[in-house]
Amino acid sequence: MGRIDRLLAEMTLEEKLGQLSMSAAEFAVTGPTSAQGIAESIRAGRAGGLLNIWGGERTRAMQRLALEESRLGIPLLIGFDVLHGHKTIFPIPLAEAATFAPLLWERTARVAAEEAACDGVNMTFAPMLDVARDPRWGRIAESPGEDPWVAARFAEAKVRGFQSSDLAAVDAIAATAKHFCAYGAVLAGRDYAPVDVSERLLREVYLPPFAAAVAAGCAAVMPGFNDVNGVPMTAHVDLLRDWLRQESGFEGVVISDYNAIAELMTQGVAVDLAEAASLALTAGVDIDMMSGAYLCGLPAALSRGLVGMDQIDLAVGRVLALKERLGLFEDPYRRGSQNALVASRRGLRRDLARDVARRAIVLLANDGVLPLARDLRKIALIGPLADAAAEMLGPWPGAGQAGDCVTIRQALTEALPEAEILYEPAVGIDDRDASGVAAALRFCRDADVVLLCLGESAHMSGEAASRAKPGLPGIQNDLARAVLALDRPVVAIIGSGRPLILPDLVEKAQATLATWFLGSEAGHAIVDVLTGAFNPVGRLPVTWPHDVGQIPINFSVRQTGRPADSGAPYASKYIDMPTEPLFPFGHGLSYSCFIVASLHAEPECFRPDDEISIAAEVSNLGPFAGEETLFLFVRDPIASVARPLLELKGVAKIALAPGESGILRFPLPARSLCFLGADLAPRFEPGEFRFFVGPSADPAHLACVTLRALSD
Repeated sequence: MGRIDRLLAEMTLEEKLGQLSMSAAEFAVTGPTSAQGIAESIRAGRAGGLLNIWGGERTRAMQRLALEESRLGIPLLIGFDVLHGHKTIFPIPLAEAATFAPLLWERTARVAAEEAACDGVNMTFAPMLDVARDPRWGRIAESPGEDPWVAARFAEAKVRGFQSSDLAAVDAIAATAKHFCAYGAVLAGRDYAPVDVSERLLREVYLPPFAAAVAAGCAAVMPGFNDVNGVPMTAHVDLLRDWLRQESGFEGVVISDYNAIAELMTQGVAVDLAEAASLALTAGVDIDMMSGAYLCGLPAALSRGLVGMDQIDLAVGRVLALKERLGLFEDPYRRGSQNALVASRRGLRRDLARDVARRAIVLLANDGVLPLARDLRKIALIGPLADAAAEMLGPWPGAGQAGDCVTIRQALTEALPEAEILYEPAVGIDDRDASGVAAALRFCRDADVVLLCLGESAHMSGEAASRAKPGLPGIQNDLARAVLALDRPVVAIIGSGRPLILPDLVEKAQATLATWFLGSEAGHAIVDVLTGAFNPVGRLPVTWPHDVGQIPINFSVRQTGRPADSGAPYASKYIDMPTEPLFPFGHGLSYSCFIVASLHAEPECFRPDDEISIAAEVSNLGPFAGEETLFLFVRDPIASVARPLLELKGVAKIALAPGESGILRFPLPARSLCFLGADLAPRFEPGEFRFFVGPSADPAHLACVTLRALSD
């Protein structure tokens, strides 16, 4: 008899339900429940996992309770939100997605896993894989953006990085793919709200990133708080059991979000805790996070015949199997024992954080004021984010500390010691105090250039931070207008967890940077780009709207019978604003000037099992060495089901010196051109396909070549 079978045979019902329950070791802030008497619960076998705890000494103490003072000595899962770094904080996921660099995504997850494992953590509630197309939604900050192809590559990279090649390794932690699924489509961009999407949209947009995570071997999946078409995800049999487990072959652990099982009662599908617990267990949820529904509700559900002991045993078996995969039975203290090794690599981790952060910065607009001239005498550094260390960490800073974060002011002073830095925050992020504006304007009048550091606070993005009007908060717009009226060169540096509505600022400033929340090395990264020490390469992973009235907005839409650009009066358009975004998906400028000189593709006719090769010749016509990112889009203009105008199928990069040219190649399996037919079954249809290559989804900057698909 194996370990799992032996333990199942020895367990009481309460001990089994304890393995299916995760409690907070510290006060948790994402729900209404806090932990009490956790040590007693561990000793009694009523807690199989803990969250919101880190630190080698503390985690070892909790493990020791479970191993030495509980009846069966089963080690604990210890989970923590290691979303974009643990102690070394990397850019928020939306910003990191702007690098379009899967190897970097994997490296940052690897570093985060090493640091978290050093602190005794063995499970992270990441990666977050919600495709997000509505910047009102606060959790867009945690997402990889609007495109399912990008989100799938992000999923693969993060799972590899967190889990490494051996989940039992001392520096590996279990990855939890969340929030399954379609959470990014919540009604009106409000967190926790319902979702109403078609089966086609589910399968084409919201499920592919989770399929990629499962294929990459993710250890766990977390359902979202939302419902999908009226069925709460925590109880969604069709998606959790049928699609995730049966169709996709997921064999790992499903863990509820914070208090989500009990909230099935509030959502109106369960009359009491027993019904809520039975619905979640039947759908395939193995671990109840924080609601107490399994401990308190499943005994009653059993007695009422709502669930069977075989269902409980199956869930417990999966939890124990994960603990085995993590190596917890062999050495439960292996994580939390590498302090010296991790400490010795601090410099390398900071170097990586700086490199990823500067690669995440998107140069939205520039009339030539950037990079800054090296002979500047006076620089006015203005705005509430100029010297705001804590804000640089973003809404999920893990175990990061503001004191470890480099601000823009610190980095600018270090990089330009000969220049006089005239610093004045002028206003708060979200208040009405204008007492500092007069001093700021005096500084601006005397300065050679104004660096205007505006945006959100970290906690205006993330969970429970939806914004109906995602513009500059407080009186920052008033400050911006006053500064711009002085007719001095202005560089707008925008820190946020989402695209912000600021078309006037972009139009009137001489340059605008989207700097997101960049983490521990934010200041150095921003100054590297400002000074030209680093040539910007970041590209928008989301479409940036002109106005909130355009939301939701994304590039991958289907053609209407009355397109907006037809010139006809009865067309799909607004009468009070453009239909085009302020900036398209993929937009991002460089200090170099790249062009696609030619585009070739073969074979001219292809069959389903062929591989298509698309090659683009790229030239750098500018004065700076730089790196160009090109996107490969496809369009199937005539199909049995209308296809999007553009579908992303690949991304490639090339570094070129001034005057240099090179070839970028996009290998593409013809099978990737399959789509879901009217019956939602995959199909490959013969006919014409158009392949587009360019620096963004803006049709005006795309080169095109046409090939023809043949039937089998």
